[in-house]
Amino acid sequence: MYPTVAEVLALPVLRQGRPHVVAGVAGLDAPVRWAHVAEVADIAHLLRGGELVLTTGVALPDDGPALARYVADLAGVGAAGLVIELVRHWSDKLPAALVEAAEKHGLPLVTLSRETRYVSVTEAVNGQIVDAQVAELRAAERVHETFTTLTVAGAEPGVVLGEVARLTEQPVVLETLSHEVLAYDAAGTDPAELLTGWPARSRVVQIGERTGYHPGSGWLVTVVGARGHDWGRLVVVCADQPPHRHRVVAERAASALAVHRLVAKDSDGLERQAHRAVLQALLASPAPTAELLARASALAVPLTGRQLVGLAVRPRLAGSRPALSTPPVLRELAEATVLAARRAKVSALVATDDLGVRALIALSPEANADAVLHRLATDVHEARASAPGVLAVGTTVLSPAEAGRTLLEAGQVAAAALGTGFDRVLHRLSDVRLRGLLHLLAGDERVTAFAHRELGPLLQRDAASGSRLVQALRHYCEQGGNKSAAAAAAHTSRTAYYQQLARIEQVLGVRLEDPETMLSLYVALLAGDLTRTSEEDSPGRGAQ
Repeated sequence: MYPTVAEVLALPVLRQGRPHVVAGVAGLDAPVRWAHVAEVADIAHLLRGGELVLTTGVALPDDGPALARYVADLAGVGAAGLVIELVRHWSDKLPAALVEAAEKHGLPLVTLSRETRYVSVTEAVNGQIVDAQVAELRAAERVHETFTTLTVAGAEPGVVLGEVARLTEQPVVLETLSHEVLAYDAAGTDPAELLTGWPARSRVVQIGERTGYHPGSGWLVTVVGARGHDWGRLVVVCADQPPHRHRVVAERAASALAVHRLVAKDSDGLERQAHRAVLQALLASPAPTAELLARASALAVPLTGRQLVGLAVRPRLAGSRPALSTPPVLRELAEATVLAARRAKVSALVATDDLGVRALIALSPEANADAVLHRLATDVHEARASAPGVLAVGTTVLSPAEAGRTLLEAGQVAAAALGTGFDRVLHRLSDVRLRGLLHLLAGDERVTAFAHRELGPLLQRDAASGSRLVQALRHYCEQGGNKSAAAAAAHTSRTAYYQQLARIEQVLGVRLEDPETMLSLYVALLAGDLTRTSEEDSPGRGAQ
């Protein structure tokens, strides 16, 4: 907002006086808050800092110590510079004591070899400053209007950060107080370069106020929070000292983000949204980009050089199939998983999907994966004791390129395990066996055709007559062909149940005692269950 000493000296009204910098060259970048004419030696106590002092020198002393004190007093109050006209008091050059004192204190000392109308100088300089202040106020007003509109509209954090990047033309990052990146806009720069090593870089940047500039890192930082509860920091990356309007942009953006968090308190937190975005990208990317790896690392979950294990957590709800969970249930399940990962001291990306929680666990190369996962699963079960669930893991992989595979496997194992009725702390591919295989083949038209071919006549008979032959067949298969046990499971007398089995054989034209026949029919029942589940879940099978 303020011109520098060098910019003021470049004005035509001063160029006419042939300005010459005789000392304090290093201070030419100092901002000039005002141009002030002062023909008295004891002017320092009347200044507020940032003034460019203009004088003819007629009232200045000639003795060295007094001149040194004069310069020291100006520097002490933060004067931007001193301009002396070489016409009336000193016509050739300034006293050496004056020049030496200015150089010592880094105060720009400028001589004018021609008579100069100081009134014209003050009009030009102060007019420029006032114009800049008015422009800054107008820009600030536009910023307030922009972010007020975004706040009222409930704009998502990504939209708010995009506006910050547009207004400042600088990269911007929203992070937690533990320095994990929640959202960012690279403003056209390389996102991988922006995010690489972010947590470590961020920890060393501390400011003593809610908004401040850290010259060492080139970061303009403002704290984000509301009602006395701070939860994050907004960082605008700018190599040079930012103008005042950038501070206004950062502070108004922080307010918009804080309001959004309060209004959206019933939805997933920004942390879960950030984790979900990375997990979705890993599932969709056979070869993770440098940006994606940097995003994961910026969330304190490094993927390179780690053992990676996909994890799926599904609540075991009432009914024969996993029903869509409500958002509160999903958030509670995600929170239980996050806390368990912290207790196990492992890094994890954790997000909700339509049926439960999806997570990617990152373990050190030396970690005992089985022991860590068993402890994590035990903690989740204990936290969800009133609402039991199923935890499943995929194969442990050693490359981020395989992260998508272990995530998919975990989801498939969890879906298969829900239908087994087995209560294990942790389910793996080897535990779900045939169901696991069928889940891997879910959606294959050949499997669907097989199930219809095997069970079609029985399904038609039930639909036409209201019988429950398919259910009777299910009990028979689940009891391994033990008719007495199947009748008990069906809560039916043996005589009535045996009659149902006879009708099944008649409708299908098979002998149920044949082991291969029973196996084929059981596989068809399981495949039919998967087909119906897939059709019911199809509107939202991915991560939210």
